[in-house]
Amino acid sequence: MPVAELDTGLGAVAEKLSHLAAQHAADADTTRRLAPEVVAGLREAGFARHFVSSRWGGTDGTFTELVGGVLTVSQACASTGWCASLLAASSRFAAHLPEAGHEELWGGGPDAFIATGLVPSGKAQAADGGWRLSGSWSYISGVDFADWVLLCGAVAGEGPPELRFFALPRGSFETIETWDCAGMRATGSHTVVVSGAYVPSHRSFARADMETGRNSWSTQPTHNVPFQASGALTFIGPAVGAAQGALKAAAAGLANKKRFDAAEVELVRASGRIDAARHLVEQNAQVIDARAFTPEFMARNQRNASFSGELVADALTGLLRAAGTAGLTESGSLQRFWRDVTAATSHVALRFDITKAARNYSAALFADA
Repeated sequence: MPVAELDTGLGAVAEKLSHLAAQHAADADTTRRLAPEVVAGLREAGFARHFVSSRWGGTDGTFTELVGGVLTVSQACASTGWCASLLAASSRFAAHLPEAGHEELWGGGPDAFIATGLVPSGKAQAADGGWRLSGSWSYISGVDFADWVLLCGAVAGEGPPELRFFALPRGSFETIETWDCAGMRATGSHTVVVSGAYVPSHRSFARADMETGRNSWSTQPTHNVPFQASGALTFIGPAVGAAQGALKAAAAGLANKKRFDAAEVELVRASGRIDAARHLVEQNAQVIDARAFTPEFMARNQRNASFSGELVADALTGLLRAAGTAGLTESGSLQRFWRDVTAATSHVALRFDITKAARNYSAALFADA
């Protein structure tokens, strides 16, 4: 059976979680946090264990199935889908830890919630058998309910500082509630502060391993994926799922009122943009599962994610034009989806100008000219 066809059952449990998240979505937007029932549903659904090795009770899942699950959940609540996507990605990153680190994270079960800080905002100094880590990391999604954080920091030494990731359990870091974005309100993307915490060597790995996809401790295919191929997929999936939810909300609103040709044209045009974005995102997942890690395909994955972000952002603008003033009613879900998609697609990983997605793919195009 091809890897991409593996069915771990995530689709069915994602559908169940979607219904639960829909019931709490409005309150999550207001309170800026996921309901305890939804957090429990995330754990039960298995997003955290999706990329964990079966040796530790994990799923050994694929990117294709993960994307399908994230799209399903995000149609109901973008914040829940965002957290689901990042929980899976964080477990995959943590698979780069040495074997003793795997046992500490997953020896008691595969569902540990890990929140990741990708930006190297801290500094580490060598200590007995490990490091002392200090720093402040912003935008750590899901930290409200994380069991662990995985934070990137610089280790000073001879020559340029080495960038490494460090895994710390809850209790060894402080959370400062700084997340006040207009969209994706319930992701809990707060600031984490660490003050001289000791991190043993088995709870650290080189950032270069994650970037290149080189894993010295696991031969599982999904643990050996270059970051360029998969990084943006983590963030664009929830945005596209939220756009699908917005399309349903806009169509339902228009079905119950007098419609105009212009509104229907906007609706159909938006649906085309959203479908195109979904196909591009699904293509990215299939490329990763097929292990097509050529420079051209990795550059195309970056382009697909950034372009999909533009497509769904434009689609949401069209849906609001179609819905008119009613689409901005605070009691309705369309304006929430609009804010969520706007916030999600502003992420640095989806920006053409910052990720160099355009330059990387243009190089592939010019090479074939």
